[in-house]
Amino acid sequence: MVRVASLFSQLLSHFPRSQFAALVKEHEAEAHAKGFSCWTQFVSMLFCHLAHADSLREICNGLRCGLGKLKHLGVLKAPKRSTLSYANAHRPSALYRDLFYAAYARFDAGGGLNVRKAKFRFKNPLLSLDSTTITFCLDLFPWAEFRKAKGGVKVHTLLSHDSYMPIFAQITEGKTADLKVAQTLSPPKGSIVALDLGYIDYAMFGRWTSDGVYFVTRIKTHTQYEVVEERPVPQQRGHILSDQIIRLTGTKAKQDCPHLLRRVVVYDPDELIHLEFLTNHVKLGATTVAAIYKDRWEIELFFKALKQNLKVKTFVGTTRNALEIQIWTALIALLLLKWLHHLSKAKWSLSNLASMLRLNLLTYRDLAAWLDDPWNTEPILPGAEQLSLALPRLGQAAP
Repeated sequence: MVRVASLFSQLLSHFPRSQFAALVKEHEAEAHAKGFSCWTQFVSMLFCHLAHADSLREICNGLRCGLGKLKHLGVLKAPKRSTLSYANAHRPSALYRDLFYAAYARFDAGGGLNVRKAKFRFKNPLLSLDSTTITFCLDLFPWAEFRKAKGGVKVHTLLSHDSYMPIFAQITEGKTADLKVAQTLSPPKGSIVALDLGYIDYAMFGRWTSDGVYFVTRIKTHTQYEVVEERPVPQQRGHILSDQIIRLTGTKAKQDCPHLLRRVVVYDPDELIHLEFLTNHVKLGATTVAAIYKDRWEIELFFKALKQNLKVKTFVGTTRNALEIQIWTALIALLLLKWLHHLSKAKWSLSNLASMLRLNLLTYRDLAAWLDDPWNTEPILPGAEQLSLALPRLGQAAP
C-alpha cells in the first residue's frame, strides 16, 4: 500500500471530487460519454499548463510516462490524443468556468489569497477592469476575427486587489470593444473600480454612481465641464496640482451622468507630465485617488504572469470551445500557483515556482515541506507495504 503521492496529486486534492461531479452533472458534460471522464480531461489540461506541454501529443505522452502515478491522480490510464481533442471540442467550457469560480471562492474564504500589496486606509474592495488580447493565425482560427490577416481573442477581466485574481472574466473575439463588456457589469456596491480611458462611458458612470459603485479613471482632453468647488490641495504629500468638484456640461454627458464628479490633477515627476483623474468619490484624499490609479498596474502584471507561466499563447485545439477550455484551465492553474506562492516560505518569484513545479510535478515529495525548502526536500520513495493476514496454521482450525 503506497502511503505517498506526487506533488500533482496533492494539488488535485484541492478540488473536491464531489463538487466536481456536481458541476459535471449540472452541465451534463458527460452525456453520451464512453469511458473518458471529465475528471481525466481536467487532469490532462491542468497537466498541459503546469508541465508546459506544447501539444496533445506531449500531454498524452507526459501522462503515459507517469506509469503507476496516474492512479493517484484519479486517472485509470493516459488519454489518447483523438479522445482528448474531441472532448475539448465538444464538452462545455462553462464547466471549467464554474470550476474556476468555485475554487476561487474556496481559496479566498480560507484567507489564502488575501495579499493586497498597497496599503490604503479605506476598506472598500478595490478592483481593476481591463482586457488582454491573445493573437494567432486567422487561417487556423477563422471564427476569431481580429484584424485583416490575424485572429485573436480578448480576455476581459475584473481583477480584485485583495487576491490579484479575477472575480469576473469573459472571453470574446478580438474585435469586441472593451466598453461593450464593461456595460454589462454590475460591480459590488461600495467597490472602487480603476479603469483606463477606453472604458469612459458617462451613462455607465451615472448608473454606477446611482448604485453606490465608485470609479477612478483618466479624464479625456476635450471633456466639457464646469467647476463647482475648488478644494484645498495638500502641500506636504504628493504632487497634487488641483482638486475640484465639477459638473459635466456636454449635452449628452450631463443627461447620462447628472451627478457631481471630482477632477484631480497630479504631476508625475518621473514622466514629467500632468495626469488628470476623474472620480465620483469625494471623500478620499487626492493622493489616494492618484495611488488607486497607479495600483491599476497590477492587472497588467496579472496578464503578464498568465502569459509567461501558462499555455495561453499556443493552443492544443482550434475550435472556440477548445480555446475557452484551455484559457479557463489556465486561470485555474494560475490560481493554484498563487496559492502555492502565498504558502511558500522560500523567497522565490512566481515564475521560479512555476518552473520548479514543472520539473518536480510527478515526483513524490511532501508539498508543504517542498514549498518551504525546495532544495533540501528529498523525494520519498514509495514502497509497497505487505499486510499480514491472520491465517490459521496447517492443521489448526480457523477461529
